Amino acid sequence: MLRLSVMFSAATLLVLCLQLGINKAQDTESIRKPLIFSLDVPNSANTNEEITLKLGMKSEYRECLVVRASLESSSKIEGSFNFKQTRCVCNDQVNLYWDFPVTQTVTIKILVEIIPEKNICPNDVAVVPISGDMYYTFHTVYVR
Repeated sequence: MLRLSVMFSAATLLVLCLQLGINKAQDTESIRKPLIFSLDVPNSANTNEEITLKLGMKSEYRECLVVRASLESSSKIEGSFNFKQTRCVCNDQVNLYWDFPVTQTVTIKILVEIIPEKNICPNDVAVVPISGDMYYTFHTVYVR
């Protein structure tokens, strides 16, 4: 009878430990985010006014990430700049800037990809998450 009681107690303890472990493993609040963004771009501008689009990025990962950010627009944007920029994002904030004139109301797609590219991060040490490696948003700049 004592042996049955000990086995029952051990089984109860095992189930309790497994249940607590499962609950902790399913906690999505503590999962680090690969990228956190901030976007600074005006909502409106005058015809032929040059505007600045600023994209801020930082990571909650301890490792670095190679990030490629690009712009696409609903209409042709004039300017002599590269619409794609690639940077290494580690623990600090990385800001990307694009300056260009707007001649008409335009919707801009900002696309950010975490990519496996060499010669960007120090010593080529960077990670690519299994999921959450592509982000995008749209912003419209209205011309007055």
